[in-house]
Amino acid sequence: MTTIVAVQYDDKVVFAADNQVTGDDGRIYHHPKMEKITERGEYLIAGSGEVGPCDIAQHIWIPPKPSLKDRQDIYHFMIAKVMPSLRKCLTENGHDFNEGKGDGKGDDSRFNFLIAVCGEVFDVADDCSICMSDDGIYGVGSGSSYAIGALHAGAKPLAALKIAEKIDANTSGPFLTKEQFK
Repeated sequence: MTTIVAVQYDDKVVFAADNQVTGDDGRIYHHPKMEKITERGEYLIAGSGEVGPCDIAQHIWIPPKPSLKDRQDIYHFMIAKVMPSLRKCLTENGHDFNEGKGDGKGDDSRFNFLIAVCGEVFDVADDCSICMSDDGIYGVGSGSSYAIGALHAGAKPLAALKIAEKIDANTSGPFLTKEQFK
C-alpha cells in the first residue's frame, strides 16, 4: 500500500511519497532502492498499487521526449503519445490490462500513477486514461484521502504524508519529495 501526493504550483510540481510496500500477505517491506518516485528523463513517475506495473513504468519504460510543439499542449501530448507508449511497454512486459476486470470482485484499481512532465502533473488510471485536477492537488494509494484532506487544510506535501502515516497503517516513512519546474 502507498501514499503519494502531488501538488501543482504555478511554476512547478512537488511530489511526496512514503516508502512502505505491503505484500498481499500483509508483510511490510522497506528498502532505500524501492523509491515510489523516479526520474526518467524529463518525467517524474510515481506509482501505487500492483508492484509489477509500477516497476515497469518506473524502471523499464522509456517515455517519449516532448518536442517544442508538444510542449504547447502537454495534455494532448500525454493522450496522443505518452499513454500509447506506456500501454505498449506495460503489455510487452507482461501486464494484462484485462486480467481481473469483470471478475465479480469489484473494479478496484490495480495501479495508479502520478506522472509529471514539463512541470505539469497527470493522474493516470490503470487503463492508461488521464485526469487533471483544477485545484492542483493529487493523491494515489491507500492513505491518499487523508493526505489530500491535509493538503486542502493547508499542509505542505511532506506534512500531509506524516498526517496520513498516523491514520493509515499502510503508510510509513521514510518519506521522499521531488520537484519538477516548468
